[in-house]
Amino acid sequence: MSSDQSKPQTAPEQKKSNIDSTQSSISKKTESITPEFEGSLTNQLVTRFSDKIVKVIYVRPGRTKILVPPNEIVQVASFIRDSLGFDHAESVSGTDYPNDNQIEVIYHLSSYSDEKLSSQILALSTRVDRNQSTIPTLIDIFKSAEYHERETFEMLGVYFEGHPRNERFLLPEDWADIPPLRKEFRIKGR
Repeated sequence: MSSDQSKPQTAPEQKKSNIDSTQSSISKKTESITPEFEGSLTNQLVTRFSDKIVKVIYVRPGRTKILVPPNEIVQVASFIRDSLGFDHAESVSGTDYPNDNQIEVIYHLSSYSDEKLSSQILALSTRVDRNQSTIPTLIDIFKSAEYHERETFEMLGVYFEGHPRNERFLLPEDWADIPPLRKEFRIKGR
């Protein structure tokens, strides 16, 4: 056998190679397919606000995530409610990114009143500086965000400007430590 010919693969190696190439082609196909309905939602947002304001993070069947600057979140949320039909926040959560010095706040939006939107989740997210984590509240747009914003305030330390009750909700009133969902939080004694 000459040195430029490859060594024949054993049956297990060939099977693994076939599986890898199949998985690779499947992932390439699924990455390039944008669901039509979800794609139309993101197109409306980008058309209205431009891709400099609305960054589409992902579009999947029933799930879409966008990222907007904190100073634009009220306008984008109002458009989502008034023009796209998403009428409530199912939850508000956050993720701490200490390496980026940011906290991401995510509103999971859906609809009770529009049946075609009832199975959709639109994740409206924004990122704020960890040391000055303040964003405008969305309770005037989505009343259901009230307690979720309070929880995010308490657990991550994000202050919601204009929220009537940025105060303790789950933690003891005498809590004096950093917010417990920050990455540097450690339970005392461990």
